[in-house]
Amino acid sequence: MSGAKKVRMQPRKRVVLIAHDRRKADLLAWVEYNRPVLAEHDLFATGTTGGLIAARTGLDVTRFRSGPLGGDQQVGAQIAEGALDILIFFWDPLEPQPHDPDVKALLRLAVLYNIPTACNRATADFIVATPLFHGPYDRIVEDHAAAREALVAARG
Repeated sequence: MSGAKKVRMQPRKRVVLIAHDRRKADLLAWVEYNRPVLAEHDLFATGTTGGLIAARTGLDVTRFRSGPLGGDQQVGAQIAEGALDILIFFWDPLEPQPHDPDVKALLRLAVLYNIPTACNRATADFIVATPLFHGPYDRIVEDHAAAREALVAARG
């Protein structure tokens, strides 16, 4: 675990919810089904999705901009800063997105910072059903800057 650190996730998770247009109905149904569990956590979402979730479920949702208007980049920045714990992103693999580079960057950051990420309903179900969702969890985050510096030094 050299070059890595443990980042404590508190029992009350900071969950970000995102869905592309053709996947919004699926995400809304999932949120409604899991409302009692999600109500125990802090919810965030990109603009339109967050508005739909709040209106349909009455849950408090902190909203970023709409994805194509910079929301995906705002979420990515919050992941990099350690301000979000879990990404639930129902993306549409069959529809090209005008902000596709932002989507790829967001997913890359979620992997880079080792946060649990669900891109479909089945994985989202597994995330909220695990006991780890309800308690503290130490996720391991590599120090990629240190690893890169060591690689450069080794190449001399």
